[in-house]
Amino acid sequence: MALENAQTTAGLPSQETMPRGPGESIHTSGAPQWRDQRSSDVPSTRDSTDMNRRNGLHLEATLPAIMIPRERTISVAVDPVALITTECITVTSAMRKHARWAHSSVSAILGGSPSTSKSRATTSHSRNKEEPEVPLELSGMGMNSASSDFLLGSRWGLRGKKGKSLQDDPLIAAFARLRNDLRRCTDIRTFDIPALLHPFLQVIRSSSTSASITSLALVAITKFFAYDLISRESPRLALGMQLLSAAITHCRFEASDSAADETVLLRILKLMEGILSGPGGELLGDESVCEMMETGLSMCCQIRLSELLRRSAEMSMSSMCQVVFERLKILEVEAGENVEAMDEASRDSPNPLKLAPSVDGTSVMPNPTDGELKLTAKVDEKGGTQSNTEENQGSSSLDLPRTDDGSVAQRVSASAVELSQPPAKISEEPVSIKPYGLPSIRELFRVLVDLLQPHSKQHGDGMRVMALRIIDVSLEVAGPSIARHPSLAMLAKDDLCRHLFQLVRSENMTLLNESLRVAGTLLHTCRSVLKLQQELFLSYLVACLHPRVEIPAEPGIDRTLYEGIPDAPKLARPPTSSNSSGRSTPVPVKDRQKLGMEGGARKPDAREAMVESIGALSRIPSYLVELFVNYDCEVDRADLCEDMIGLLARNAFPDAATWSTTNVPALCLDALLGYVQFIADRLHQDPQTHPGSYPNPEELREQRARKKIVIRGATKFNEHPRSGIAYLASQGIIDNPDNAHSVAAFLRGTTRISKSVLGDFLSKKANDQLLEAFMDLFDFNNKRVDEALRELLNSFRLPGEAPLIERIVEEFSEKYCAGATPAGIAGKDAVHVLAYAIIILNTDQHNPSVKDEKRMTYADFAKNLRGVNGGANFEPEYLQQIYDSIRTNEIILPEEHSTARAFDYAWEELLVKTRSAGDLVLCDTNSFDADMFQATWRPIVATLSYVFMSASEDVVFPRINTGFLQCAQIAATYGITEALDRIVYCLSSISTIAQDRPWNTSLNTKVQRGKESVMVSELAVKLGGNFRAKLATYVLFQYVVHGNVHEIRSGWKHVVQIWLNLFANSLISPSLSRQVGLDPIPLQTPTHVIDRADKPAEGGFISSFFSTISSYTADDPPEPSEEELAYTMTTVDCVVNCHIEDLLSEATRMPPRATKDLVLALLEQLPQDSSPAVIVVKPERPSTPVKTNGHRQGNRAPHYDPSLVYVLELITLLAIRDESTLAAVGELVADALQNVIRNAANAHFLTLSRTIFYLLLLLQKSVIQDQSLVRAPVVLHMISSLSQPKLEKSAALVLKGLIVCIKVSGTLRNEIINTPDFWSTIERIHSIPAVSPGVFSLLKAIVEDKAPAITADNYEFVIGLLNSFANAGGAAAASRQQREINGRRTQLQEQTQTRENDVFQRGEEAVSLVHQLTSRVPALIEQSHLAKNEAWMTYWSPIFECLRMQCENPHRNIRRRAFSCLQSALQSAELASTDHQEWTAIFSEVLFPLIERLLKPEVYQSDPAGMGETRIAVAKLLCKIFLHYLVTLAEWEGMMETWFGILEQTDRLMKSGQGSGMEEEISESLKNILYFMKSDGYLVPPAPGEKDAIIWHDTWRRVDRFLPAMRKEIFPDPPPQRQQQQQQRQSPRQEKVSAEQGRQGDTLADAKVPEL
Repeated sequence: MALENAQTTAGLPSQETMPRGPGESIHTSGAPQWRDQRSSDVPSTRDSTDMNRRNGLHLEATLPAIMIPRERTISVAVDPVALITTECITVTSAMRKHARWAHSSVSAILGGSPSTSKSRATTSHSRNKEEPEVPLELSGMGMNSASSDFLLGSRWGLRGKKGKSLQDDPLIAAFARLRNDLRRCTDIRTFDIPALLHPFLQVIRSSSTSASITSLALVAITKFFAYDLISRESPRLALGMQLLSAAITHCRFEASDSAADETVLLRILKLMEGILSGPGGELLGDESVCEMMETGLSMCCQIRLSELLRRSAEMSMSSMCQVVFERLKILEVEAGENVEAMDEASRDSPNPLKLAPSVDGTSVMPNPTDGELKLTAKVDEKGGTQSNTEENQGSSSLDLPRTDDGSVAQRVSASAVELSQPPAKISEEPVSIKPYGLPSIRELFRVLVDLLQPHSKQHGDGMRVMALRIIDVSLEVAGPSIARHPSLAMLAKDDLCRHLFQLVRSENMTLLNESLRVAGTLLHTCRSVLKLQQELFLSYLVACLHPRVEIPAEPGIDRTLYEGIPDAPKLARPPTSSNSSGRSTPVPVKDRQKLGMEGGARKPDAREAMVESIGALSRIPSYLVELFVNYDCEVDRADLCEDMIGLLARNAFPDAATWSTTNVPALCLDALLGYVQFIADRLHQDPQTHPGSYPNPEELREQRARKKIVIRGATKFNEHPRSGIAYLASQGIIDNPDNAHSVAAFLRGTTRISKSVLGDFLSKKANDQLLEAFMDLFDFNNKRVDEALRELLNSFRLPGEAPLIERIVEEFSEKYCAGATPAGIAGKDAVHVLAYAIIILNTDQHNPSVKDEKRMTYADFAKNLRGVNGGANFEPEYLQQIYDSIRTNEIILPEEHSTARAFDYAWEELLVKTRSAGDLVLCDTNSFDADMFQATWRPIVATLSYVFMSASEDVVFPRINTGFLQCAQIAATYGITEALDRIVYCLSSISTIAQDRPWNTSLNTKVQRGKESVMVSELAVKLGGNFRAKLATYVLFQYVVHGNVHEIRSGWKHVVQIWLNLFANSLISPSLSRQVGLDPIPLQTPTHVIDRADKPAEGGFISSFFSTISSYTADDPPEPSEEELAYTMTTVDCVVNCHIEDLLSEATRMPPRATKDLVLALLEQLPQDSSPAVIVVKPERPSTPVKTNGHRQGNRAPHYDPSLVYVLELITLLAIRDESTLAAVGELVADALQNVIRNAANAHFLTLSRTIFYLLLLLQKSVIQDQSLVRAPVVLHMISSLSQPKLEKSAALVLKGLIVCIKVSGTLRNEIINTPDFWSTIERIHSIPAVSPGVFSLLKAIVEDKAPAITADNYEFVIGLLNSFANAGGAAAASRQQREINGRRTQLQEQTQTRENDVFQRGEEAVSLVHQLTSRVPALIEQSHLAKNEAWMTYWSPIFECLRMQCENPHRNIRRRAFSCLQSALQSAELASTDHQEWTAIFSEVLFPLIERLLKPEVYQSDPAGMGETRIAVAKLLCKIFLHYLVTLAEWEGMMETWFGILEQTDRLMKSGQGSGMEEEISESLKNILYFMKSDGYLVPPAPGEKDAIIWHDTWRRVDRFLPAMRKEIFPDPPPQRQQQQQQRQSPRQEKVSAEQGRQGDTLADAKVPEL
């Protein structure tokens, strides 16, 4: 036994040559080669082929290179010939130790007898030279020969006790011959393979050998293959492989102990495995492969064998099936595109194969005579076992065709060669061997599928599991090839799917797991031909796994977050009606579940297995896309893609563990995320479009739209048929609702209609035309009545009422007999009765409530129909056929599949539909991803949100974050804005900072540490302490919003809410203001500021307690704790990492459509406007305050909300970005800004001022872009209507906005500066110190503008404002003078003095600007429609009035500048005109009042040091102007009055008491006038007796008052002669003056200037 074990162990192949298990690849690309010192003599492939042909073996086709297996070669260290010799000696030595071979001849040991050595040497030599063999004389050496010369017990060559020679046993003699042949062999690979294997094969097939001897023979052969002693180049390899296959599949040996027996069987398995995968495996024929597979399957199925052996047999079968089905790929390469022709050729083979493994538990080994597998053992009397080789129980035969004389056909099979013949004789006749191919593969596949029969009592679950595992390996290797071969594909589509889809309903978990695995592999590899089968399988899984319970509410999770999870899967057909016709009795639900009609409740482990199967399918690239294209987009198919995603989403919720296992939610979540990742991975790939191979995406969208309409119409039809038809017609599905044929075609063509409702609807009297049209859709030609009736009743369910059935049967009878009346049928009346009888027979035969003994017999059926065929009887054969058909094949009415044949019926119906359904389209493209994601995103986002809120393990969050990111990218790329908005909403809700209710900021505390500060607020503390909220915030901004802003629509509302809450709590900076030139938006002042820079670190309860007490004592909020500060810092870090500033910058670059969505979201955050949108007229007087009856009115100042300002600023920036955004949102923004200004009474001044600026900025941009969004007068009127306190506080930004608008040259500038409200506003704010410089700069720009900015509309406003600025200078001078008198000087006064200097400067410039306006006066007068005199007064008077007033300004420089300007203006060439005399008012309205004001003490005291100088200058100016215009004044009637006025003012100046300096200056100026008047004849002494010399007398009368010596100086007494000459020289002008003086008379002479 030890030797046997050692030999057995030595014969096992090494691990490197062991067959590979299921799932491992089979390498068949090259042949193994044994290499030694003679490797150079190895012939080539071509030489080997020629060698085989010369040795009598002819291969029908040269095998391609792909068939040559490449395995790792094991080198042998000993000489191959010596190794084989050693194996021969090992086997014969073991045989001699057996009692049967205890005596043997010397030749058995020496290697041959002398008498035959020569012939054998010759034979061996001829073989080595590859010469034709010479038949050996040792015929009849077979171990089964009946000849007495070759009996198994005979002895040769030895001396017995009686001296007789005994012959050697043929088994031992064969080894001797082989050893003799090997003596002269130099290269073992040139040795004949049949001769090499012959003695070993005899031992294997001999029934007289023991298990140990047989095992040694098997070990030897295994070594030959392992050491490459038998290679592809070996002579007659194909024949040798056939012989070897025949031997091991017909192995027989004496049974001993079970361990030894099973060792032999195990070695057989390994050897078969090595043969198939070895160098000659592809040379085996179909019969050989079938017998090997039959042997292996039989070992797998034998219950009596040990579990280890059966499992080993299963592993070997898996490996062999890998090789066999790999052969299918090679056949495809050989056939090219003509695969179907190869299938037809193999099907028409005259020698069909039949593989029938033994499964009865008694037989396992093949019998050499009849091919039966048999290994039986019976227990003897001593309790041992003995071999029984005579009984043949349980046949598994492989019958081969034979010729007429009984010989085997040319093809060599496993039982066609008798190994009793020597190898030389075997090779006498060349045989033709065709390598195995499709016949054996198809037969093997058929047998494996048959083993799966779910209702077979012969096949147990263990056998089914084994078959499933082998089938799974086969599909993994050659699944696509199986789908391409019609015969194999039909097995997969029909039997395999039928069995699998019933096995998945098993409660046996092992069977269920393997069934699901095989189903998954089948769909993975062959789904292109399994369209309807896949729908059935997936629909069952969905029905089993989709829970019908509501998602339980979780505390802290908003239910709106997981809206979108389907409550139930969509149904391809409406639910079965509860109203039964009574012709079928429903079975219990459990039985219906077993029949596959319902999903049913499965065990938790079964649910987990199903979920794993769905997950594996979903991981197939493009699998769900294919479901979407092939099912969701077809009208009559289920929405499998949506159902699958809905199923995974619903089971990803934690509550799914209550009806399954705890692994199911994680598995479903993983599958969902894998689906999303699959779409995201190929998001940016170019769409692969292959015309003709992929459907048009646009057509698919139309089909989906049509499908939705059909489903809705079918639902309406099932509730109310006519309403459904009307709806379908309105949607274009039914062409004409009044056309019965159109309606009937739709009703029969759709599967969405309830068959029971359809039957009731068709049978109504009002629908006779529709019923007739419906019958016209059937073709009953050449069909028996029962066949035609069966086809009709499959399309709808018969109603339960007899009159309705009568109508349908009557119409059927007419349609059946519409053409030629069938033979044997009298007419439609006969058909009518016969149809009724068939319906009754069907109910009688298949109603479970009817007892078998009471069922109708054929005689009863025939009796009932006696005489109804036109008075005669139907043919008995005809009725017998109908009776048998109904009895064996029930007419199953639609929606009443309740019998045991329900699944079979449904399956047959599915196979019929498969013919028209077409193949499944494989879609390896992203062209349909957008539509698929559009249909499935809702449950995905809902699941991600729920899991995000409920997850407790950290490893979940990265996956969820990635899922959100990928969903957002997909939605943004494909423009699915609704999905993106939903993601934004969910994450915003989870972040907890997007609430509508504003956060409490009353306790905000600012904590400073050196230069750093942080605002501790309620929001910051709560967000910092909530991990999910922080993560959601980060994911929202960093993953979802960033980069996708252009696709967000309604989601902006939630983003904006977060922005505003963060802004209000100082968590994001107001950096946008710089873009409009403003300072950052001021935030609310913190209620408490804490500086912790110098505070030591304190802790403990006492310090906290005292801190709290001190805070309450001081009425301050308590200081934030270290924990709150830490939370706040965490929040700050989170917000910084969100990069919200970058997001805002990105938002300002969005396209107009996206910008409008953001603006609308921002506008929603504004308070509702309650003020009327009308222009309110300003009251002339301020309103009288309401009396409060002594009660004090509450001072409710408007609350400042920085978030509101933030919104207004942001929408303004978005609107003014460019022309497109201005057109898109400008009007909305303008209305919002105006609403705030209209509601100014309730607005804080900070809000109001910035709003005004934003509106003015918007106004300026709209004018630049030539868009009329808001009119300037309306805006200016709203501004000017503000109360003075509001306006003063808003003055800075109001002015800034006005300046921005006025800088724009053109229409806007002119419109503004010519609007009274503009000047009214400027007038009200110009005196505010903070804005005075800006107002003055604005005025200066207007006045100095090259364009004619000063018009009649704004002329007076400009002069008035300039005058006010000059007056401000005077006021500042008076204030300074008072301070100098007080003599106090402080730092504040120095700052005030600096500001006053600016005021002085503006005053001087204002005076100059007033003078500058004189250049515009002539143009204004010319453009005016007023009369010239009125125009002069309108435009000149304001200037002189202003200058006159400023000539008395307390500030000396302003006064001097005013005087200089006045002098220049008075001397202007455009001032005086002969057309009117209004200009003469410069004396009465300007100069005279100026002198009067200068003479007033209060004026003089304003600047005592400089006012006297001003008086002198004005006096001199008066005289100068009079002399300048004297000639012109002489023609004016009021010239004398003006002259006398000058004298009066001179008199008053002389008497002002200023001093001699003034008197001299005035006297000299007056003297010049008098000299001029004298020289020009205006003032001459009157002639003697002249009575009209009024001017002379009145002049000197007034002059003499203050200058009595002046007359003598100017008019000394002349000689009389000269006086007369002077009188004669009076000019005509003087005469005119005299005449005028005469007319005035004494009135003028008596006139006096009123005293001041």
